[in-house]
Amino acid sequence: QVRLVESGGGLAQPGGSLRLSCEVSGFKLENYVMSWYRQGPGEERELVARINGAGTPTNYLDAVKGRFTISQDNAENTVYLQMNNLKPEDTAVYYCHLCNWWGQGTPVPVSS
Repeated sequence: QVRLVESGGGLAQPGGSLRLSCEVSGFKLENYVMSWYRQGPGEERELVARINGAGTPTNYLDAVKGRFTISQDNAENTVYLQMNNLKPEDTAVYYCHLCNWWGQGTPVPVSS
């Protein structure tokens, strides 16, 4: 059974940092592309970052380049999204995605 379970979200202040985790079961990360998406209030879901099975980031949303870093730990079968210098416009529900599966989402409100 495939499961993607996100954690690490929560209220952050502008300029702050958070690290999101997505624990995957049912697939070995080293064989697949993993992605983080986000959906802000009243907005469409958008791709934030993507990483290939070899652990190389392949895509970043322009708005997060230089602030967010995607990585993975194959031993833990977990993908991470390190988010630094958070801005109010980063406020969204963040989802991890693998093939046809989505996690449940973790909210990240950024506000002072």
